[in-house]
Amino acid sequence: MAVWDPLFLMSKVVVQNVAVSIDGYSAGPDQDTNNPLGVNGPDLMAAFFETKTFRDQHGLEGGENGIDNAFSVKSMAGKGAWILGRNMFGPIRGPWPNDDWKGWWGDEPPYHVPTFVLTHYAREPIVMKGGTTFRFVTEGIHSALEQAKAAAGDLDVRVGGGPATIRQFLDARLLDELHLMVRPIFMGRGEKLFDGLDLRELGYVCEKSVPGERATHLLIRRND
Repeated sequence: MAVWDPLFLMSKVVVQNVAVSIDGYSAGPDQDTNNPLGVNGPDLMAAFFETKTFRDQHGLEGGENGIDNAFSVKSMAGKGAWILGRNMFGPIRGPWPNDDWKGWWGDEPPYHVPTFVLTHYAREPIVMKGGTTFRFVTEGIHSALEQAKAAAGDLDVRVGGGPATIRQFLDARLLDELHLMVRPIFMGRGEKLFDGLDLRELGYVCEKSVPGERATHLLIRRND
């Protein structure tokens, strides 16, 4: 039987490189400008933050080049569009006070493709360096996915998170594949990835488990 590999299954809706703690959390509590991933959130993402891929994205030298990095390389390849929840785009809640906030990533975000941000409040698109254009979708996940697929063409659409956004796509059975990085830590507080979901009932199965340097990588697909 062929080995399952997300790179070989194109034109999919995927989640990749999303970290989960042993106690099920995928984001820390109390997100703000000083804690983009919530309090203790960086502990969750060490299997990405310590890789050469992440350091290259930020113009830094070094970084680990093992199994975790190989998954990080795959997670950034073959993407024609991204979908982000508003909390992943920034810490601002409610109506946009102005157009100053343009994401956590500076002038050149790492996406380099059309990126659709779910929000309840309309905003004009933002064109960034490197090919990223943030487009703000107020009509929900189905509209965002329709627009993202149209933009992506034959390439994958990656749902970047956060946890609430991923839960919505799972609950609607819109995700084809998930790659989770299970970190050997306890968060204690935060936002749980699968809270309120029955993944077995929704038809998701874990096909492969791969131990990495800082996380165990789980490869999950929707069983149609």
